[in-house]
Amino acid sequence: MAGPVDLAAEKFHTLLVEERTDRVVVLLNRPEVRNAIDQQMVDELHVVCAALEQEPKVLIIAGVDGVFASGADIAQLRERRRDDALQGINSTIFVRIAKLPMPVIAALDGYCLGGGAELAYAADFRIGTSSVRIGNPETGLGILAAAGASWRLKELVGEPVAKQVLLAGKVLTAEEALAVNLITEIHDAPELMDAAHGLADRITRQDPLAVRITKSVFHAPAEAHPVIDQLAQGILFESEAKFDRMQQFLDKKNDKKTGTKDGGSAATAATTTGTPEGTESREQNR
Repeated sequence: MAGPVDLAAEKFHTLLVEERTDRVVVLLNRPEVRNAIDQQMVDELHVVCAALEQEPKVLIIAGVDGVFASGADIAQLRERRRDDALQGINSTIFVRIAKLPMPVIAALDGYCLGGGAELAYAADFRIGTSSVRIGNPETGLGILAAAGASWRLKELVGEPVAKQVLLAGKVLTAEEALAVNLITEIHDAPELMDAAHGLADRITRQDPLAVRITKSVFHAPAEAHPVIDQLAQGILFESEAKFDRMQQFLDKKNDKKTGTKDGGSAATAATTTGTPEGTESREQNR
């Protein structure tokens, strides 16, 4: 069994890594090649994944210098042969990122192409700036998008748009990506990371175990339902957080009725789906 990974003690050369109590922020950091993904970056992303598998936290991925990732490193890609393709160098790390216990947020700016786009597709959330350009130009280079785009993109945006991107080389603007829900928010570049942290804040306010199990159930194959839902709920029904959070809800509801605590109404509204406060939050996030 692998020993614990201490991200603070690791020496990263292609990533800037910041670890917080409830999240890890990773910046792709190869500005000289517009953050192109090379073997060393893949290796370092594996280190980050190992840490997050041992101690689950939300992951935020972004790029430096106004670019997410311009693609895989073409100089390295040019030299790869059949055996390299069969190793699934990029696809393996993107699958690992997609399977991380806690949600992954991709904060996109500028170019998000090829392998960079496939990394973004592996995230649970994608937000961006108005300068985002996202697509898969692989067929123009004589190869295919083999690190997830050929199947993930269809699931995300539907077959017609996916074929425009994969077969005709269409690069989506931020507005086009927003229209097909490939990204869900557009922010000015200086506010992008604040927005990513705001989304992480909303996630971390939920019960961590409930979030982890919900993510696993969400990605389970169709034939696993409803049995997997029932088994997962059985686990959560026995958790201390379930009893504590529900008791807090009931206490606040009782306080609202009796008027014994100020602010009880707002607190109750914040924990109730479909309340005016929740509606306001959704409007702000559109």
